[in-house]
Formats: sequence, C-alpha cells, structure tokens
Amino acid sequence: MPRKRRCLPVGMPAHIIQRGVNKQICFASDEDVAAYANWLLEGSLKFGVLIHAWVFMSNHVHLLMTPTQDRSISDCMQYLGRLYVRYFNHRYKRTGTLFEDRFKSHPVQTTQYLMACSRYIELNPVRAGIVTDPGEYKWSSYCAQALGRPVRMWTPHAEYEQLGSTNSARQITYRRLFEEALETELISEIKHAQRTGFVLGTERFRLQFEDLTGFAQSHKKRGPNTHR
Repeated sequence: MPRKRRCLPVGMPAHIIQRGVNKQICFASDEDVAAYANWLLEGSLKFGVLIHAWVFMSNHVHLLMTPTQDRSISDCMQYLGRLYVRYFNHRYKRTGTLFEDRFKSHPVQTTQYLMACSRYIELNPVRAGIVTDPGEYKWSSYCAQALGRPVRMWTPHAEYEQLGSTNSARQITYRRLFEEALETELISEIKHAQRTGFVLGTERFRLQFEDLTGFAQSHKKRGPNTHR
C-alpha cells in the first residue's frame, strides 16, 4: 500500500513527532541530546526551516516548525536522522534503525492553535511525570519562550511576538498561559491530528485547507463492495 503523501505547505507551521522504533530509547545521555540538537540546527539552516518549539524526551521528539521552501521539513529530518543514527550506532556499538520508519507530521492553524500546540509540546515532561513544572526540564523550548534564555535554534513565531511589546512582557504572558491546564478536548484534537496527519485547526479551516490543497481532512467512507 503506497504511503500517504505529506502536505506541509510553505509558511504554515507543522507539528513533527519522531519516535524511537518500538519505543526504544534514542537519547541515553545529555551528550546525545546535544548532538541531535546540533544537527537539527544545521539541518534547519541548510534546508530553510524555522523552529518555534521543541521537547526532547528519552524515546521521542516533538517539534513545531515552519518550512520556508518545498520539502524543507522532510529534507531537514532526513539529514538529521542520517547523521544522528550514525553517531548513536557508533557510540553504543549497535547497528540498524533507531527511529520509526517515518516521522509523523500535521499542519497547525496559526490562530487559536499554535500557542496551544507549543504548550502541549513543552508540557510533555510534566505529563510524563518527570517534572512538575516545565521550567525544570532543560531539553525543551520553554527555557527560551518563558524564561528568555538565548537559544540559537529558536525562532519566535509571529503569534508569540504578539504576546507583548517587549521580550520580558512576552515571557510573562507566555508563562501565564501555563497557569491553566490544556483542555482535555484540545489534547484529544492534537492527538487525533498526530494519528491522521490532518490539520490541527477549526472545522472551517480544515475544509478551506482541503479545498485549497486537495488533501482530504477526513476519512472518506468506502462505498459498498460490489465484488463479493
């Protein structure tokens, strides 16, 4: 069965999930995460990808990125995967694949959903019970967006920049977003988008996306099978 084609339009943010095969650990040390982050930065610069949010967990990664060219994200992830898997296999004297065959991806509607997706990503360590506050986890973009730490990899999205007129004001407003838990329904919408690759957005926006791109935003029901 042929793979479903991706639709990650230039200029539209996308949520990317890369998992270790069979939930296998892909980061065994801080050095591993640093190596991955370094090649992610290289790949983003090489292929034209803007990185807005991220979290690196022991066996998977979440990224919120905007492509500036056709195939930017796919080329970046292929470049990163090739270099990192080679590094990881050499370091731990192993062979074979490390990540699932294909990373998951879905576009994200900018208004209403982008900041929610960013929070979802940075709250991953909290949901996993690793920390009680996202600021306690060093391998996420929360340190940049909420705490103002300089990170070369980070490009603030326009939605983030609208949170305030100064860096300090934006950081304060962003931290306040975390004072309320993400709604259960919103988390379900994000997980559904992860599974299907459909746009994370309002129903009206998804229909507009389907009309403009030709990429279906719902599972079409099959007609009756006439060949019995």
